[in-house]
Amino acid sequence: MVLEYPGIEALFETLLAEKYRLLGPTVRDGAVVIDEIFSGADLPRGWTSSQEAGSYRLVRRSDEALFGFPVGPGSWKSFLLPPRVRLARSRRSEKGFEPEPDADPEVKTAWIGVRACDLAARAILDRVLLEGEYVDPAYARTRAGVFTVAVHCTEPAGTCFCASMGTGPRAAGGFDLALTEITDGGRPIYLLEIGSERGAELASRLPARKSEEAERETARARVDAAGSRMGRQLELTGLKEILYRNYENPRWEQVASRCLACTNCTAVCPTCFCHTVEDVTALHGETAERWRRWDSCFTAEFSFIHGGSVRRSVRSRYRQWLLHKLATWQDQFGTPGCVGCGRCITWCPAAIDITEEAAVIRETDPVAAAERRAKP
Repeated sequence: MVLEYPGIEALFETLLAEKYRLLGPTVRDGAVVIDEIFSGADLPRGWTSSQEAGSYRLVRRSDEALFGFPVGPGSWKSFLLPPRVRLARSRRSEKGFEPEPDADPEVKTAWIGVRACDLAARAILDRVLLEGEYVDPAYARTRAGVFTVAVHCTEPAGTCFCASMGTGPRAAGGFDLALTEITDGGRPIYLLEIGSERGAELASRLPARKSEEAERETARARVDAAGSRMGRQLELTGLKEILYRNYENPRWEQVASRCLACTNCTAVCPTCFCHTVEDVTALHGETAERWRRWDSCFTAEFSFIHGGSVRRSVRSRYRQWLLHKLATWQDQFGTPGCVGCGRCITWCPAAIDITEEAAVIRETDPVAAAERRAKP
């Protein structure tokens, strides 16, 4: 089916009538961020961004596209796994401290404009936090109430490499509805795909018309073209084994000399889920709370055990991060921990590029070099 712009407004109005809180892209503080939105007027109409390693700039488009931009600094992880969550609260009584249960209000959110790489990231978080032996109850509660409107990507950034990771630019699934934006000078139109029963029911109430073959072909071509315009790529063949063989590669020291250990990469990453737990007591001594907050493997305290940190150098912490993303994550969860969104490259103040670092390790690996020489 095809939606014109009024159909996008109708989509928003229908979701709001169903008591969903709408979350989607909007322009704020010089970037396209994810925040609460209320209508199509809140979307980044006519905006895109130029991204390279350590560089992000908003740029005006020549048309009125609503979704004509690459992913921004924020990821949807922030809404499923917030930076800070209260886990427990207790109050002093005559019997000591007794727990005060938090109310668990129904959480219904509609995610508007989710890209394929972020859907892949959410699937990874689901595998870790929902499908394993230990389920995160706060994550599960929020995740169950999500209605997803995906947007197949037609505008990659210079730091994107999802095509080489097999996670985009087309969303393979995980959505209720999916849009492909087609712009031809004037106002865009939106090819609408249905991905679930919930999506089909909602779509039946929208002012959509049947799509034409030419429109479907144009939509496919735009998404395919985005895959060929990725600014980066990452060769995955044999990469896990190469990284394991190069634990002492000199490149780790070279990248550590640039790395600030600022944690930007883990903050913007849509799959990083590491956290710490803090217990706090009110000054009056009547209440105590336990909070979970994001942490990062780039902080010295993250690996602190009795006797000190086991990863005291930036070299060891950067190596831990890259190896976990591209190697040990596969052993733990059956997939790389990277989806190729490129956020860690864009938002690194030192312009460190994970695809470049992995490529250098591959090039300097003696076994891989011997295999290249042996090829006819």
